[in-house]
Amino acid sequence: MALNLSSKGGAVPVSGGLNVADPALVEANPIFAEQYDRLQHEVSDLGFVVTKFDNLVRWARGSSLWPMSFGLACCAVEMMQTAASRYDLDRFGVVFRPSPRQSDVMIVAGTLTNKMAAPLRKVYDQMAEPRWVISMGSCANGGGYYHYSYSVVRGCDRIVPVDVYVPGCPPTAEALLYGIMVLQKKIRRTQSILRFS
Repeated sequence: MALNLSSKGGAVPVSGGLNVADPALVEANPIFAEQYDRLQHEVSDLGFVVTKFDNLVRWARGSSLWPMSFGLACCAVEMMQTAASRYDLDRFGVVFRPSPRQSDVMIVAGTLTNKMAAPLRKVYDQMAEPRWVISMGSCANGGGYYHYSYSVVRGCDRIVPVDVYVPGCPPTAEALLYGIMVLQKKIRRTQSILRFS
């Protein structure tokens, strides 16, 4: 038994002259499906896993999020609580990083003022691709109680593109945890390795 790499980036098992290049082909043809199931069973007994390279990359990206904490107000306390021992973000592979060059997720927690909008964008631009943004709390989502203030940005999505909104004032640690799980699902649904923005 051997494994060939297909043009689609996945490992393709080759057995008895049969080259299964695409899972859609396997589902469409019952002969391929039977032989693929038998082959997959044989390979799994030997301790090998057969998957697409895209799936592996998406799993790794979703399971190792390194957020850049951008705590601006009271929501930052809830973000710190989520990282503490009770909720323990480490079990999700989430490790807070102090540098934007090491981060791939930015959690904007709190009221974004006009004065902080430029530093927020600067830190976002320093993050490596692919990068994602979680907007945490009513103030980061849309201005919150300070929506009509002259000094408050009415939502951080006017400065950086936001992937997940976590509502609440302040949102609970469970809400942020759920937002991170939603972001992980979004990353695993991404079809391409490259992300163009």
